[in-house]
Amino acid sequence: MNFYKISKTAKRAPFIRLALCLLSVVFVLSFAGCGGKTVVLTTGLSEDEIFKIESEVCTRAEIMLYLTNMQNVYEGIYGEEIWNTQADGVSIQDSLKETVLARISRVKVLKLLAEEEGVSLNKEERDRAEQAGKEYFKTLSDEEIEILGVTEDLVIAMYEEYALADKVYHYLIQDVNPEISDDDARTITVSHILIRTFHVDTNGKVTPYSEAAKEEARQRATEILQLARDGENFEQLVLTYNEDVNGSLSFRKGEMPAAYEEAAFNLATDEISQIVETEYGYYIIKCINTFNREETDANKIIILGEQKEAAFQAVYEEFLGTLTGNLNQKEWEKITLISNPSVTTDSFFSIYEKYFYE
Repeated sequence: MNFYKISKTAKRAPFIRLALCLLSVVFVLSFAGCGGKTVVLTTGLSEDEIFKIESEVCTRAEIMLYLTNMQNVYEGIYGEEIWNTQADGVSIQDSLKETVLARISRVKVLKLLAEEEGVSLNKEERDRAEQAGKEYFKTLSDEEIEILGVTEDLVIAMYEEYALADKVYHYLIQDVNPEISDDDARTITVSHILIRTFHVDTNGKVTPYSEAAKEEARQRATEILQLARDGENFEQLVLTYNEDVNGSLSFRKGEMPAAYEEAAFNLATDEISQIVETEYGYYIIKCINTFNREETDANKIIILGEQKEAAFQAVYEEFLGTLTGNLNQKEWEKITLISNPSVTTDSFFSIYEKYFYE
């Protein structure tokens, strides 16, 4: 799996999901300063150098190549109006810049980690990076080359760094292969009725019920549970009494509140729970399906990926804490998206996938 691949699911997601994805930068090297890292702003960097991590320097051309490719990918999906949008008060343009900074920072850090671990590209991998670089460079017009400030040699070097970062990532997770049981991975499907224990006003403010109101809510839940036990159609009870936006859910362990999950996973098919109290209110849960082989097998792959990522992240963060970094804040703030209809390049990452994953 490509550790940087823009997922096809994300490409098809609604706009707000894209905005949230752009804001969620997981692997950024923080230049704001945190435990274990020494941070110096602008010291010793030229105007063409945006940041430096130990001996690794990132140039303006590298930033612009990543930024412009990602810009054009997103514009191709959502249109140019995407850059007029904000999420949580942050412009999508600024979020994309931070994502690019995070992505290239990670490449540079992983290149250093590869040296630490004795990982390097073999001849075949270097040849593939060279072929990818030459193919991508041929897609650029003379105007794009001038605006981005790239050369064929730089593009090839960027593909080599990208491939090396990818290789050390997989090297570090290759031995993570835990036994995942059916029970740990199984998905169950339930219907439920929620009787809430909070108010939400027109401004979205949440106010917990008073103790008296909570007791009244519990009494209503008790009466509804009795109707279910007396044979009333549960789905009709859901339609009549449920105060949740959803009346049915499929989920695996770790995805729901602990009390809800414990009750649900202990039910047999068609069995109805006792009243389950959570922070959201009182639930009555009916199990629809306790096991799905196809979903369980799919969940095992997901869980394995999560555990591999956790193992990698532990090594990565420990190594990150030993590094020092400089950010050329003045030049970084000058970096902007390109507004030029002649600059359409968007295939840097897809060409990488062609040579390393197809």
